[in-house]
Amino acid sequence: MSISAFETWSLNVCVTGLIPYMLFIIYRPGKDTNAGSFGYFVRFGAVGLGVLGFLAKTVIVETMLHI
Repeated sequence: MSISAFETWSLNVCVTGLIPYMLFIIYRPGKDTNAGSFGYFVRFGAVGLGVLGFLAKTVIVETMLHI
């Protein structure tokens, strides 16, 4: 396995593992402080945009490599 393949593989695995952890980190303080529906929406919306950006970057890079 080359270094670049290892870096690509480990980035995808580590970031994918980080996403559920970030969701837990955002959920727990909201639950402890009894945040309302709007508070949860804003919190998870921000994380969702981050996840969407990561997925979009992956799709764009793969598309550009195959052009």
